[in-house]
Amino acid sequence: MGQKKLTGQLLVATPTLSGSTFESSVIYMLSHDSDGALGVIVNRPSDVPIERLLPNWSHVASEPDVIFQGGPVSTDSALGLVLISGDGEPLGVRRVSGDVGVLDLDTPAEVVEPAVGGLRVFAGYAGWAPDQLEGEIEEGSWYVVDAEPEDAFSQHADGLWRSVLRRQPGPLALMASFPDDPTMN
Repeated sequence: MGQKKLTGQLLVATPTLSGSTFESSVIYMLSHDSDGALGVIVNRPSDVPIERLLPNWSHVASEPDVIFQGGPVSTDSALGLVLISGDGEPLGVRRVSGDVGVLDLDTPAEVVEPAVGGLRVFAGYAGWAPDQLEGEIEEGSWYVVDAEPEDAFSQHADGLWRSVLRRQPGPLALMASFPDDPTMN
């Protein structure tokens, strides 16, 4: 495939991933280079309130203010994404793409809060070895689509898979109506 610039884009699971860890997932790509790829699943809210694990950040969190299941790797660690308000990189934030940045959760909330318009916290992430993701895309496991900054902070995360597909041009938009159980079609 040769493409190494998926940072800031979305991977949308195709129906071929049905029954897998990534079924109906939407992944915001945080990095993609010759060392591999890393992203977080942005449409899997948990039942764990941010207040319980990171009380200093609960008042900054976007609704729903719960920890999201970011992926199967390092599920005991937390990763923060923020929607950056304005130009520059606030202290403790590394801009990923556009207005989305990765937050160092050890940074004091009061330092970051004025510069961000949203926060989402993820337990774990999705990772790929070099060239692994390219192979999965070539075999038809993922649709690669442009991200909108709000995708990672959607209040309606459960419906994100369908809404991201619905806004795509052409035949890809039809996938939004793909039944949850294809045998029922």
